[in-house]
Amino acid sequence: MASTSVFKWRHFLPDIILLNVRWYCRYALSYRDLEEMMQERGVQVDHSTINRWVLKYAPELDKRIRPYLKPTNDELCYYID
Repeated sequence: MASTSVFKWRHFLPDIILLNVRWYCRYALSYRDLEEMMQERGVQVDHSTINRWVLKYAPELDKRIRPYLKPTNDELCYYID
């Protein structure tokens, strides 16, 4: 996902976009929490912009990372008749 064509014509750096999308998907943070965290780091970004990033890039990030995740509870999946 690091290719620049995915982030072409974006105002923010791809690292900032991916950081916000990853933090939102991984931790229980709101868009306003992320907005505040970015302000503390000197990046002015609105919470609605972060929302648009998550809607656009989260499915693509999930699709690209899914093959590298280890399956969980494989041996515990039994069907009870």
